[in-house]
Amino acid sequence: MNAETIAAHPARSLATPAAEPASPALRPSTDADLPAMHAIYRHHVMTGLASFEDEPPSLEEFAQRRAAVLALGLPWLVATAGEGGEILGYAYLGLYRPRSAYRYTVEDSVYVAPQGVGRGVGRRLIAALVEQAAALGYRQVLAVIGDSGNLASIRAHAACGFREAGRLEAIGFKFGRWVDSVIMQRTLADGAETIPSGPPAHRR
Repeated sequence: MNAETIAAHPARSLATPAAEPASPALRPSTDADLPAMHAIYRHHVMTGLASFEDEPPSLEEFAQRRAAVLALGLPWLVATAGEGGEILGYAYLGLYRPRSAYRYTVEDSVYVAPQGVGRGVGRRLIAALVEQAAALGYRQVLAVIGDSGNLASIRAHAACGFREAGRLEAIGFKFGRWVDSVIMQRTLADGAETIPSGPPAHRR
């Protein structure tokens, strides 16, 4: 690049490129993470359609929900960044439905903090849940995504191998309008090609 071009575009040519944010680290959640995770969920309940709840649960209720997931032997993860371990998001697996015929299917839930948007947090959490679901012996993972306009979640799931399995139109009503749910599905291991030898490993 010659001097004339540099002079014409000083900011673009001479400024130090902004450092890319470090990839978030993933780990199992702890009790100490509860307030930060609760704040993330509260934000989504109050401002968005990722959750169909109208009122956020109390911290105590939120803690009980996490305890119920962990009691089933299912993962609840957090994504963190920086030396202080700021929580950028969390995700967990839950039973799709309690009846025994659904025992090889789980549902993911993923929530990203505002400061984590655009940093690949959701995609990393989804990929980790898929890996853990497969290791536990599940055959299907479902994502029930609130709002067909939630393209960030739809694209993150698609990037992790999920396909759209259907839409429930106008299934919810929040913020004065009707809201769809998008059902996405990821098949694990042999899927329906083989008969399982027993229930998922942690439920035997």
